[in-house]
Amino acid sequence: MTAATGERWEELGGGIGVLVTREHGFGADALLLAAFARPCGRERVCDLGTGCGILPFLWLRDGVPSHVDAVDVEPRAVMLAERSCLRNGLTDRIRFLTADWDALPDSLPRGVFDRVSCNPPYFPPESGEVSRDAVVRRARHEPDGEMLERLCRSAAGLLKNGGKFCLCHRPERLCDVFFALRRAGLEPKVLRLVQARAGATPRLFLCEARKGGKPGLRILPPLLSE
Repeated sequence: MTAATGERWEELGGGIGVLVTREHGFGADALLLAAFARPCGRERVCDLGTGCGILPFLWLRDGVPSHVDAVDVEPRAVMLAERSCLRNGLTDRIRFLTADWDALPDSLPRGVFDRVSCNPPYFPPESGEVSRDAVVRRARHEPDGEMLERLCRSAAGLLKNGGKFCLCHRPERLCDVFFALRRAGLEPKVLRLVQARAGATPRLFLCEARKGGKPGLRILPPLLSE
């Protein structure tokens, strides 16, 4: 760890690693989403709210896709991810952009992506314990009651017809997520619940929605995380 900055280098295997800090790190949910949303072949992919860039680095470690666009609203997170990218020798394969998903830059083309991913804030505004740290608070809590709908609209705008939006969220927000997806023209197609062990209450869900998809939800067997 670098004492002055609080940064540390996390090895991901395959000669790939990522710089993390207390504010910009990753947990088990990001690893589960990376596996669930893993791109196929040469899909064009965009990761919204990328943080330290964990999803793109895991995908490129595994050899897919050929290029990722990754967006985060926090300038320090993007700077951290760009330094990881340079250290990993992947500057020609990942482009990091500083932007809110409400105001994506013109350099990010619309209607062309095969896949969009996001690990969004889980908690409604002012619910539960709210961190005093603005960065941590933004990562955990929605700024208002319309964030999910704005996120889904942004994902839908980036995707080509038939493209997939993959996200993870808390089971108690399932109805909210499905409502926002459908309002944006994204049809939930695959759902997988994550639980610690057989018979335990699910703690997370993984969802894949398709732009312009027809109704019909496939529910996969629960994923046991212990």
